Amino acid sequence: MTHTLRIITVTDAARARVATARAAAAYGVPPLERARLATALSAHLRQCLAEGGAWTVVLGTRAPAPEGDAGTLDVTVAPARDTQDDGEPPWRMSVTCTEAGAPPDPEVPDDTEVPDDTEVPDDTDLLAEALLGADEDTAAALGNLAEQEELVAFHREELHQTNQGVLALHADLDTAWRAQREAFAAERSARTEAEEARRRLRFLADASALLTTSLNHEEILRRLPDLLVPRYADGVDVWLFDHEDERLRSAPHPAAAVLAARTGRPQYAADHPGDLPGVDDQPPSALNPDRPLLCVPLLARRAPLGVLTLSPPGARWDPDDAVMLIELARRASVALDNARRFEHNRDIAETLQRALLTDLPTTPGLRLAARYLPATHGLNVGGDWYDAFRQPDGSLITVIGDVTGHGLHAAVMMSQLRTALRAYAVDGGSPGRLLTRLHVFLHHLQPDLFATAVIARFSPDDPTVTWAAAGHPPPVLRMPDGRVHVLDAKPGAMLGIPLRQEIEDHTVLLSPGATLALYTDGLVERRARGIDPGIDRLAAALEAFDPADLDTDLDGSADRILGPLLSDSERDDDVCLLLCHIDRAAGGEPDRVPAGADHLR
Repeated sequence: MTHTLRIITVTDAARARVATARAAAAYGVPPLERARLATALSAHLRQCLAEGGAWTVVLGTRAPAPEGDAGTLDVTVAPARDTQDDGEPPWRMSVTCTEAGAPPDPEVPDDTEVPDDTEVPDDTDLLAEALLGADEDTAAALGNLAEQEELVAFHREELHQTNQGVLALHADLDTAWRAQREAFAAERSARTEAEEARRRLRFLADASALLTTSLNHEEILRRLPDLLVPRYADGVDVWLFDHEDERLRSAPHPAAAVLAARTGRPQYAADHPGDLPGVDDQPPSALNPDRPLLCVPLLARRAPLGVLTLSPPGARWDPDDAVMLIELARRASVALDNARRFEHNRDIAETLQRALLTDLPTTPGLRLAARYLPATHGLNVGGDWYDAFRQPDGSLITVIGDVTGHGLHAAVMMSQLRTALRAYAVDGGSPGRLLTRLHVFLHHLQPDLFATAVIARFSPDDPTVTWAAAGHPPPVLRMPDGRVHVLDAKPGAMLGIPLRQEIEDHTVLLSPGATLALYTDGLVERRARGIDPGIDRLAAALEAFDPADLDTDLDGSADRILGPLLSDSERDDDVCLLLCHIDRAAGGEPDRVPAGADHLR
């Protein structure tokens, strides 16, 4: 249904506004929407009146559908048809109707223009009443707006409180994040410090192991720069107070090194403070003022050995690295002190050992050559010995022996056996008898110590040699024609064992040019292969000699025997070798295989 109202005057506009409000109320338009519609229509009508001319307000309604779709109230404002202004576009507004209502004048057909008084009578009271009634919608809307404003204010306050909580939460989260970041940074720093500490400890352990494995102080001095340069030092200088090289002892040293030697405290010489724990700061060295120096005393058990002077790989040292270097210097001091003590004791032991080995006597028709090599491990002193001396009847006794064990105790027992043997030989007696008396002597003197020995006696004007062995490797005899025999006649048991024994003598005929080799097990025995392969190698070495070499250079022949026998491995036992060579000019019977000999070659 459509209703058209003509607008020319203000009264017409008021009537149109009242009619629109009544229609909206009749069709169930909500008060807020009615207020919006009335306000918008009033504003547009004021604009129309200001422009002048005739205007029309068309109210169109569409009732709600049975299916439940809501109806609408359409309001259109446009110029009247009889006016000349057709360029102004119409104004339209639609609101939703929730109820079916009756129009103000149901008898007026659709799309019919009616007089102005059909909707609103020309009555001032009624018009005022209608206007006041229309304002009720505005009042209701304003009341609803006030409620909404209160609700908005409540929600605004609630939002404000929420925002404050969110801000506080954000602040807490930010604080927690910062604390977590600081914790992560501290953890990374602690992990880095732990890795650096582990690296320093590993270096210190490896360096200590490398320094302490050597008992040669010169080797330790050579290893120090290799350990420190270039990671921890740019230069390394070791000043030893009792160094054998006079040039090194008289060379100028930094004042900080001299002060470290006097005070026993590390010194740092530079043009800036070192801030190193346990280190005294000193002015830069006059010898090299542009180079920082760390001078660490090398302290031994009784007296300082010297000073270790280092220059940093960069501008300065890390304090923890400096602490590690000071500890390394302390360990190097211990290694140097141990090496020097060992070398001193070794020299004493070697001097004692060689003093116990007598010079070989000279005998017409018989030449002797001996070699003694101490073990390469530990103190170079042991129980191996050789000896040669004359008996009262003119016979020459040659002996080679080995006391079990190493060290000074074995050397002392060797010396006592050597002295006892010489004393027993004064009374005469064969090699077997001498070994039997030594056996009894050692058993009563040192029950827990044992020895092996072989004695050979050469008599003047007698082409035979008498020999006896007690637990010792068998002698090896080279005949003048180059054949080699192992004198493997059954030996006696070791000297000193708790067993009563009488050691037998054996006799071998020697021809001019024959060579008898006496030796200790250090020459032929190897742990991995035993002793027999070594005896075979000794026999092969003797067989390889030219007879002229043995006649003219017996000492050189002894050296050439030791070379191939000791080149295969590092020695872990003492070595003794005694060669007894019969001159060819001595004459004698033809060569023959000695009784009780194993013919090897």
